[in-house]
Amino acid sequence: MKVGIFIPIGNNGWLISENAPQYKPTFELNKQIAQCAEAYGLDFLLSMIKLRGFGGKTEFWDHNLESFTLMAGLAAVTTKIKLFATAPSLALPPAIVARMASTIDSISNGRFGVNLVTGWQRPEYSQMGLWPGDEFFSTRYQYLAEYIQVLRDLWERGQSDFKGDHFTMDDCRLSPRPQAPMKVICAGQSDAGMAFSADHADYNFCFGKGINTPKAFAPAAQKLIQATEVSGRKVSTYVLMMVIADETDEAAWAKWEHYKAGVDEEAVAWLGVQGGADKTSGADTNVRQMADRTCAVNINMGTLVGSYAAVARMLDQVAEVEGTEGVLLTFDHFVEGVEAFGTRIQPLMTSRIDAHTPVPSQARNISAAVGA
Repeated sequence: MKVGIFIPIGNNGWLISENAPQYKPTFELNKQIAQCAEAYGLDFLLSMIKLRGFGGKTEFWDHNLESFTLMAGLAAVTTKIKLFATAPSLALPPAIVARMASTIDSISNGRFGVNLVTGWQRPEYSQMGLWPGDEFFSTRYQYLAEYIQVLRDLWERGQSDFKGDHFTMDDCRLSPRPQAPMKVICAGQSDAGMAFSADHADYNFCFGKGINTPKAFAPAAQKLIQATEVSGRKVSTYVLMMVIADETDEAAWAKWEHYKAGVDEEAVAWLGVQGGADKTSGADTNVRQMADRTCAVNINMGTLVGSYAAVARMLDQVAEVEGTEGVLLTFDHFVEGVEAFGTRIQPLMTSRIDAHTPVPSQARNISAAVGA
């Protein structure tokens, strides 16, 4: 099973809590995480794009780096791990994204890919005068289908004359083209989002569900399998999970309960309002899940809480779900979390048996090299 890290491009990572670690995103922090992940043989890094946060006492996601420029920097300080940046399709024209991706492909020597998002939080785009109106909720995947066609034209042929409802190319050119096939991620879970992924993407990312229920996302993976049976393309599922681990189950649960006790209610309320803005029948289930107040302290993502051994067993269960190629992990403490994953969790996983597991002396050297 492949393992990636959803790096903290926004402040405080993915915990909306006054009791969680409070920090601003920096290049140095993400560099440390990237180099540690690479040293332990993890497969990829993904950075989101967030253009406006949720506010509240913690100013959640009010402080963000930009995805493409961050990944360009990380491409220059890594050598093996794959890198994915997120393109806000309403804010960046496809020809510009194609060129930025080709540039980072050059920096990384073919290790780069793109995550495409349509945009669900209206204020991110209305603040810049770029929100096309709420009718966009019902047409966003038609828009994205044209967008990716322009990207594919430019990456694969270096030229596009595409004419559609949203984009008109007039002998648009790109050179140099990427040296490796450009992989594309989509995270849509609505029927339209799944159909888009099946038709155009290489990977579909979904939210895990619940606490210590590692297979609860299986219906989403099965839905993608059914969609690819129609499209005839191979597209695999990756699931987003948060890991809260410690020496014992009791210690891990104590941390989790502490984070929940400090939930930032004001920021969570903002998330609820924005997540409910899409009133269409095709509203994306990932966004609906994020806005659910059941466990909003970490945006309702699937969460694995327990000892290192328990988390390893649950991650192996994720790998058993049909159609699943990998996981995208977040942590409460990212530097400590990636280090613990590499030294304490990964060596116990049967689904990572071929991953690089350094001996203790090598692990100490890795920790010292990245400053963990």
